[in-house]
Amino acid sequence: MLVRSTPCDGGAIRHEIGGGDTAPDLGGLLSDTPESGLDLPCRQGDADLWFAEAPAELEKAKALCESCPIRIECLAGALSREEPWGVWGGEIFERGVVIPRKRPRGRPSKADLARDRAWAEAHQKAQERARQMAATAARPCA
Repeated sequence: MLVRSTPCDGGAIRHEIGGGDTAPDLGGLLSDTPESGLDLPCRQGDADLWFAEAPAELEKAKALCESCPIRIECLAGALSREEPWGVWGGEIFERGVVIPRKRPRGRPSKADLARDRAWAEAHQKAQERARQMAATAARPCA
């Protein structure tokens, strides 16, 4: 199944990146690819790889995205559109959110559960540290 990789309206993606700039028009970047000489991995080979069911294939798609010249714009667009599934900007999307990896079908192994638990704990600690740093930065100097 092939899925459209450009915004439905073809307009600019309004997502702040870095210094407050808006992302360029992803649809324009993708349609100008042959003329601009951009080498986009998603435009070569099998497009179904980016929407595969198998976790190994999704990891392969993520690896191919690493060298993409419009990876940041692609990820920003997918986040703003809340893409329901697939690999966008080197990240796996499921139900509109980024997930660290896709589980294979069936009951997860104990190792998978332990790895997921460790990832969740590390993610929670990182969020807590970020909140503490933000609170410290927001306090006025005495």
